[in-house]
Amino acid sequence: MLTRLIPHPLLSLLLVFVWLGLVNKLTLGNLILGGFFGLVIPMLTAPYWPGRPKLRKPMNVLGYVLIVLWDIVVANVQVALIILFRSNPNIRSQWVVVPLELTSAEAITVLAGTITMTPGTVSATLAADGGSILVHCLHTDDPDAVRDEIKTRYERRLKEIFQ
Repeated sequence: MLTRLIPHPLLSLLLVFVWLGLVNKLTLGNLILGGFFGLVIPMLTAPYWPGRPKLRKPMNVLGYVLIVLWDIVVANVQVALIILFRSNPNIRSQWVVVPLELTSAEAITVLAGTITMTPGTVSATLAADGGSILVHCLHTDDPDAVRDEIKTRYERRLKEIFQ
């Protein structure tokens, strides 16, 4: 019964907080309306989520998010330094093929999104068999180091979370 009422508890909680953030005012009415959205929207969309991803270690998600946020800040500084102090001939853009051990579509999507959100890199395409992802790097002297960093810093953690 509770599963039918709240099919996606984390989504429900997230919707309440997003609503309160959007209205930018904490009142009882806004809290009740956010709670209403948090209950109704997941109930209406539950039939469209038949194969929900299973998180094997959900507590590792916070650590992953913190690492990604830190990497975004560091990459912003690195990209700013590249843009400000390197001339075009000295920028070495590279295409890097990252072989994947991930098999979950959700984990691969999170990895591709993480790569793209980090300034200086963008995930361009996924191989048809899902075995590798093509990443464009704004500047690197060592494409293998970029590949290894993606695999150890992100893929390994996502593997723990999803598989």
